[in-house]
Amino acid sequence: MRIFVTGASGWIGSAVVPELLDAGHQVVGLARSDTSADALSAAGAEVVRGTIDDLDVLGSTAAASDGVIHLAFKHDIAFSGDFGGAAEADRRAVDTFGDALAGTDRPFVLASGLAGLAPGQMATERDMPTIDASPLTIRAATAEAVLALPSRGVRSCVVRLSPTCHGDGDNGFMATLVAIARARGVSGFIGDGANHWPAVHRLDAGRLFRLAVEKAPAGSVLHGVAEEGVTIRDVAEVIGRHLDVPAVSVAPDAAADHFTWLSAFLGLDILASSSLTREALGWEPVEPGLLADLDKGHYFHSPA
Repeated sequence: MRIFVTGASGWIGSAVVPELLDAGHQVVGLARSDTSADALSAAGAEVVRGTIDDLDVLGSTAAASDGVIHLAFKHDIAFSGDFGGAAEADRRAVDTFGDALAGTDRPFVLASGLAGLAPGQMATERDMPTIDASPLTIRAATAEAVLALPSRGVRSCVVRLSPTCHGDGDNGFMATLVAIARARGVSGFIGDGANHWPAVHRLDAGRLFRLAVEKAPAGSVLHGVAEEGVTIRDVAEVIGRHLDVPAVSVAPDAAADHFTWLSAFLGLDILASSSLTREALGWEPVEPGLLADLDKGHYFHSPA
């Protein structure tokens, strides 16, 4: 298949693209910069220049492809105060893809998250999030729209990724938590730290997206979850051990000051299973778990 991938040079995309190419697919990657374009060309992908705001580019490229994997999201503005704007841009892109693929029965795979599911309860792929006005659930409404696309002749599915997709080179939540611990001189967790985060290695996530575009049933929800729930206290203790700083509790009312923007995510208590995903697609994570990955030490290289 000829597969159009947005976010193709990003953290997850750079794992998805070689998975697709190694499986014999052609990849067309969206690139918004020369650096991204060069990386995609070097990987063996075709490059189309543009951003997720270039709706004409998205629509025409999707229409000329056998399927779409949409990974791109405006994380730069989302985590600097305009999550709503990022989510609105994402929805416009998704609607464009839906229009381009309507009536073709071609696959459309959307990367989403687990926010909005019942806290502290084991969520399965059958559970649907509560959609309200909170920033953490805005993207769930977009995912809901994607799940309705089979009625328009699109083999759509949603991959709900774990809060942390970890691995060597990660600049996301775990790297931020390490940076905060280094700067503060303590490795913090909120309250008793007993809340959980599911986790998945980026390479396992890359395989899941390939399987999804190849054979996921229309309207299906998939969970990119290798570990159902790692406690944040355990994460903090590994970080503290590597940085030689104490792991300490941060009071909930002090979390925003200590963790800044990360506090809104770090206090979430999410448990999620991927049993139905594994059964449907034959997906089996094989890469190291989160704590083992942290223990490898690549998160703790001194910043340049």
